[in-house]
Amino acid sequence: MTRFLVVLTDVRPNEMDGRNERTAPERRRQVVGASSREAADRIAGAFMALGMVRAGRQRVKVIAIGRRHAFGELAG
Repeated sequence: MTRFLVVLTDVRPNEMDGRNERTAPERRRQVVGASSREAADRIAGAFMALGMVRAGRQRVKVIAIGRRHAFGELAG
């Protein structure tokens, strides 16, 4: 089972070298964890209703962050 993060970030101006999230990530305003894609989409929908997102000053990202085993830890 995959877990998700819903991230609300500030939109930064487009620079000459473009946007590179690895070298210069956008500033995070809010981070919320979700245990399913459906839950993450509902949270993202609520964030998208915010005025700053609708005005294009902030953006919402849904990120899959790994797998969680449905039956606990695997024996090694």
